[in-house]
Amino acid sequence: MTKPTVVLTRRLPEGVERVAAERFEVRTNADDHRLSVAETQAALRTADGIICTLGDPLRADTLGAGPWCTKILANFGAGTDHIDLAAAKAAGLVVTNTPGALTEATADLAMALILMATRRLGEGEREVRRGDWTGWRPTHLLGNSVQGKTLGIVGFGRIGQATARRAKLGFGMNVVYASRSTPAASHQRPEARSLSLDELLATSDVVSLHTPATSETIGMIDARRIALMKRGSYLINTARGSVVDEAALIDALKSGQLAAAGLDVYSQEPLVPSALLALSNVVTLPHLGSATIETRTAMGMRAVENLTAIFAGKPPLDPVT
Repeated sequence: MTKPTVVLTRRLPEGVERVAAERFEVRTNADDHRLSVAETQAALRTADGIICTLGDPLRADTLGAGPWCTKILANFGAGTDHIDLAAAKAAGLVVTNTPGALTEATADLAMALILMATRRLGEGEREVRRGDWTGWRPTHLLGNSVQGKTLGIVGFGRIGQATARRAKLGFGMNVVYASRSTPAASHQRPEARSLSLDELLATSDVVSLHTPATSETIGMIDARRIALMKRGSYLINTARGSVVDEAALIDALKSGQLAAAGLDVYSQEPLVPSALLALSNVVTLPHLGSATIETRTAMGMRAVENLTAIFAGKPPLDPVT
């Protein structure tokens, strides 16, 4: 029996590629470059399934040029804002994601960014590397403790709740949250108070973003909302760069309205505004939220299981469309 053909748009952890090759006829992206629209459409014309990533061009102008051989876009990741879901549905494509696999790793990174921003760790690391450290002194690079401070979680889904657990149980922070929907009941959900977004911004010492990128959330943290935040507070973003107005963020960091920001995502990845990079009070990471071997392997295996289900004529485990 002929195996289904599957295209991997980027290189995946070795164990994932090995299992995928056992189940499917796999075509890999040998040099791990970002596929062009033409290359993506070639994959759609010739493969039964595609494991795609957030960097792939899957907009309406790409997907609308079918019909396609491909039956399923198995997204490697939870967010699907890079896929035009209406165009995918119109083209008869099933879209799946990997929503549970990256929760803990991303929450770990959010907490790391909170500590890096509040304790000025990025500034200190850069000072040592430059050879500018002159030795210990009592007033050198004083940051702020997080114990007893209020953490505002914007978006209280899996990752938001996991971040709240770490902050509350591990670091003694008070937690408030703003959510567009009622959070699912869970025995693991930490005690937290629900507020409107504007109330949360005015109340919190640290604001951590965990909301998906949708038409409602793009530019949600704009100049008006940043002005509501406590002067000298901190903004952390491990969600999507498009949720924040980067020009307003830069102005707030320059003026002292915000003490610092910890960022893992940007609106035009991989481009980062030069004005942002020039600021010493910004921690910048290259979208590492889920970047552990264990998590990326679990994400890849979940994508493989979604493909396997579709090719067996079964419902996918994680349907988006």
